[in-house]
Amino acid sequence: MDLNKKIISLCKRRGFIFPSSEIYEGIGGVYDFGPLGVELKNNIKKAWREEMILKHDNIVGLDASILMNPKVWQASGHLSAGFADELLECKKCRKRFKADEIKKDKCPECGGELAEPKKFNLMMKTFIGPVEDKASITYLRPETCQGIYINFLNVLNSMRLKIPFGMAQIGKSFRNEINPKNFIFRTREFEQMEMQWFCNPKDADKYFDYWKDERLNWYEKLGIKKDNLRAIEISEKDRAHYAKRQVDIEYHFSFGWGEIEGIHNRGDWDLKNHSKYSGKDLIFTEEDGSKYHPYVIETSVGVERSLFAFLSEAYQEIEGGRTTTTKSIKEAEVLLKLSKCLAPVKVSVLPLVKNKPEIVKKAKEIYQMLKPNFMCQYDEVASIGKRYRRGDEVGILFAVTIDFDTLKDEKVTVRDRDTMKQERVKIEDLINILKEKINV
Repeated sequence: MDLNKKIISLCKRRGFIFPSSEIYEGIGGVYDFGPLGVELKNNIKKAWREEMILKHDNIVGLDASILMNPKVWQASGHLSAGFADELLECKKCRKRFKADEIKKDKCPECGGELAEPKKFNLMMKTFIGPVEDKASITYLRPETCQGIYINFLNVLNSMRLKIPFGMAQIGKSFRNEINPKNFIFRTREFEQMEMQWFCNPKDADKYFDYWKDERLNWYEKLGIKKDNLRAIEISEKDRAHYAKRQVDIEYHFSFGWGEIEGIHNRGDWDLKNHSKYSGKDLIFTEEDGSKYHPYVIETSVGVERSLFAFLSEAYQEIEGGRTTTTKSIKEAEVLLKLSKCLAPVKVSVLPLVKNKPEIVKKAKEIYQMLKPNFMCQYDEVASIGKRYRRGDEVGILFAVTIDFDTLKDEKVTVRDRDTMKQERVKIEDLINILKEKINV
């Protein structure tokens, strides 16, 4: 079983990610995030927000609406042929494929003849109001950045900002992908973390390089090895129509290299077009009276894609097992070695046995004590060794075990996920010790 299949199995089995609408045979390219998946996703978004907003004085947040006036998408170019894939349909099995993914002139599924390619717009259409007619058409946004551009003046004026400054946003986007694939790598509903940096045109190259380096460093800080990351400069022929320069940050997945973030110098294309279509002047005036449409340096992260990369990087199998508290069962043990800030559960609380009411009572008291400070999990099912393994499999950082001695000395055993080292600590010191270990 390859790594992809192992991660998909782990995600379903342990409550990270489920196929959407599974009891109704599912829906292609859409996934639900379970209890642990939600925590991991939120931790990624929190880490990104802290990096982009809390560490910079001149980046502010925004949460623009998913539904916008359809003129936004005219101005952005999404309603033109530029935001369309070429679709190929097999005349025999009727399956559809993106033209740029087909290497031969036959259907990759059944070998049947392919029809002539057709343009297929990726925008998801919907209607505003009670009447479904042409006048009520709008779209689910295919990207979050347009909501930032149309709020350029609102934020600039209300926050009294000066160039350069950035706006950061996390939100849902929708694309009617012809061929979603590779689990959560390409889906029809996804989240983006985007920062749009508005700057003087003469400084755009400097800031492009700065943000490219910053974004690569972010992934490394969160545990991704340098060898599994690369920054690919996209040629003028292949880059997005709005991009004066484009770098794709890619991760080495088990299925090959795949983009997890794009860095773009969008020039003044967006603000100029929205000025033209809206009739509003989106020009910035310097203190010396000079005027210009700011250039935009964009950093655009796929939340699901980065989550997939973090899972792929963290997943380890230890042949023969590594747990020493029980007799070895001689099978591989899974360790999800996520970074401390990303781990969905920080602490598990484990009574040594569940048939001693006094131990269970003490364990539940400690769980309630820790819960306001950390994302915790209480587990009393199966042997202590199996519970350690369960915790390792989902990346729990520390296990706190309550045993018979706890009732006498008011101490518990704290086990480290990565080293498996154990130490006895006083219950009264437990919160501070865990905070120090987790760095919160």
